[in-house]
Amino acid sequence: MALPKRRHSKSRRDKRRTHDTVAQPAVTTCAKCQATVAPHNACGKCGYYKGRKVDHTVKEEQKKAAQR
Repeated sequence: MALPKRRHSKSRRDKRRTHDTVAQPAVTTCAKCQATVAPHNACGKCGYYKGRKVDHTVKEEQKKAAQR
């Protein structure tokens, strides 16, 4: 069985591990309500995307259910 002749230095080990970190998720703010939103996604709080209403919020769903 093969064995290493010399120990790898800390520098060599750390150079290999430079790409092993987890990237931070990209986050933007909603133009309407200033909530944090993932890019290219509708806001979960107000339901707006690029200045247009595209999604129903939880409050609206509860309001519709109460009216029925």
